[in-house]
Amino acid sequence: MTVKDYEKTEAYMLSCMNDSAHDKEHVYRVLYYALEIAKPEPDVDYEILITSCLLHDIGRKEQFENAGLCHARVGGDKAYAFLVGAGWTQERALRVKQAVAAHRYRSDNPPESIEAKILFDADKLDVTGAVGIARTLLYKGKMGQPLYTLQSDGSVSDGTEDEEESFFREYRRKLEKLYSRFFTKRGEELAKERREAAAAFYRDMLEEVRTAYQGKELLKDVLGNH
Repeated sequence: MTVKDYEKTEAYMLSCMNDSAHDKEHVYRVLYYALEIAKPEPDVDYEILITSCLLHDIGRKEQFENAGLCHARVGGDKAYAFLVGAGWTQERALRVKQAVAAHRYRSDNPPESIEAKILFDADKLDVTGAVGIARTLLYKGKMGQPLYTLQSDGSVSDGTEDEEESFFREYRRKLEKLYSRFFTKRGEELAKERREAAAAFYRDMLEEVRTAYQGKELLKDVLGNH
C-alpha cells in the first residue's frame, strides 16, 4: 500500500465522519490497535487490514438517519463501491467489504478472515477501559439517555435489570462482558489490561450517586422541621 493510496482512502473516510463517539480519532485508534494486534499473526494482508480499519465506520451517518440500517453492512457496501471505483479488483474490494460488514459487536455475521478478526478486536478494544467509558458517555449524551435510572423505591439502580436505556445499563449488559469475546490472543491481552479502569469507574460512580441520594432523607428532615 503506497502513501498515496493510504491518503486517498483516508480522505474518503474523513468525508464520511460526523459522530463524536465514532469520530476520526476512533478510526485512528482502531487502526493503531490493529497494527499491534497483527504483529504476532502470520499471513496478514496489511493493505486489506489498513483499508478495512480506515473504512469500518463510514456507514454511521446512514444508520443515524435511519435506525433500521446496520452501519456495518452499509459501510461494507460503501467501501466496496469506493475501492472498485479507485481501481481495486472486485475480489480484493470484496475482502474489505466482508471485514467491514463483520466488525459490529451485535452482528450475526462473525468475522472470518484474519484481517476481519483483527479489525473486530481492534474496534472492540476501543470500547474497553477508560476510553471505552468516555466514548459510551459521549454516545449516551448524544442520544439523550440518562446516566442511571431509579428503582420503584427511589433508589439508584445499578443497571442490571433495567429496561430503560442508561449508561449503567450499557455497562452491565455490554461493557463488562466484552472481555471474553476476542478472536485474537493479543487483542484479548490488551483488553484485559484495560478492564480494571472501566470497572473502577463504574464502581466509583455507582457509590457516589447512591451516596448522593441519601440526601433524600436529609431533605425530608429539613422539610419536616418547617
